[in-house]
Amino acid sequence: MSTNLDEIIANFELLDDWDDRYRYLIELGKGLTPLPEADHSDANKVRGCASQVWLVAQREGPAGPDSVLHFSGDSDAHIVRGLVALALAIHSGRTAKEILSTDAFAIYERLGLAAHLTPQRSNGVRAMMERIKADARAAAQG
Repeated sequence: MSTNLDEIIANFELLDDWDDRYRYLIELGKGLTPLPEADHSDANKVRGCASQVWLVAQREGPAGPDSVLHFSGDSDAHIVRGLVALALAIHSGRTAKEILSTDAFAIYERLGLAAHLTPQRSNGVRAMMERIKADARAAAQG
């Protein structure tokens, strides 16, 4: 995925209509690099999401708070796939320490997504964020 977080935020701010924002979110999801079929495993599945969501973390460098994590992910639902893309834009390529100090849900709120997602989808977003933070904690501790 080549869209960075600043570009996503700028694009969201240009879109006033929520139908347009949902379409943009779906487009973000379409831009995700396909997850290999082997990574659609139970071990990579995010618990707490109504849709199926898979996240894979790869650590770059030695374990510790400065280790960099790269994430990939997928979902079987178009809008959720877009939410995965947003989560990856927020976290992928950052250090474990940066990930642990980032309030990703605040970014979802800033974009207006928190108010426009169903409670079930909001719970799924929180489950994704907790999974990413758990991966960061594991990388930070080694």
